[in-house]
Amino acid sequence: MADWIEEGAKAPDFTLVTHEGTKLKLSSLRGAPVVLYFYPKDDTPGCTREACGFRDAKAKLARLGAVVLGVSRDGPEAHAKFRTKHKLPFTLLCDPDHAVAEKYGAWREKTLYGKKSMGIVRSTFVIDAAGRVAKVFRAVKPDGHADQVLAALADA
Repeated sequence: MADWIEEGAKAPDFTLVTHEGTKLKLSSLRGAPVVLYFYPKDDTPGCTREACGFRDAKAKLARLGAVVLGVSRDGPEAHAKFRTKHKLPFTLLCDPDHAVAEKYGAWREKTLYGKKSMGIVRSTFVIDAAGRVAKVFRAVKPDGHADQVLAALADA
């Protein structure tokens, strides 16, 4: 298990399959700020609130030139369904073996109802146009998170 990626570090590059079944390489987005957020599962209450927060902030994110990428272990079909159901205007990426979540330190031990297991801990990384991590949000609470990210982008 990796430690958290720290602010100021170069963002680890990766290539993942999108909700459309195509591949996206993080470094192909250089020149624009990227909001890379890890979430546990499509269409669960907290994950839906978080995703809809980013959806509702679409115009403000666009004014800042930001690209939003959501990452979970779900496959392209589940991602496509989630995007359509909630009208999500951004790319969802598939990390089925949690390799990218591990690179960023978002794959951690969690405790639910007293039972310990490994899983994605809701985390967001704001990556600047040069590919460096400008801000890290750990153990994110879904409500109001998009506003926190917008503030970090404005400061970056």
